[in-house]
Amino acid sequence: MTSFLVAAAAFVLTMVTLGLFVILRRWAEVDHMMVAQLLGTGGVAILLLLAAATEAPPIVDVALLLALFAAFAAVAFVRSASSSERETREMASGG
Repeated sequence: MTSFLVAAAAFVLTMVTLGLFVILRRWAEVDHMMVAQLLGTGGVAILLLLAAATEAPPIVDVALLLALFAAFAAVAFVRSASSSERETREMASGG
């Protein structure tokens, strides 16, 4: 079972890497946020698979922290985008 979990983690790592190559060829800010989310979810999946394979509970804690940081990054991006959009509308309206 351990070899299957490690192989699954390697597969997820490969798919995340391929996804990163596709997304990083774009230059929009939203695409860069997608990179952060992809690294967050892929990293959590890989860490959880490795935690189950090695029976090391502290790896689960690291995976949970990574998921938390990815969520914070998404919230920060949305708040930043909404405030810059508000400033753009205010400048366009002349005020």
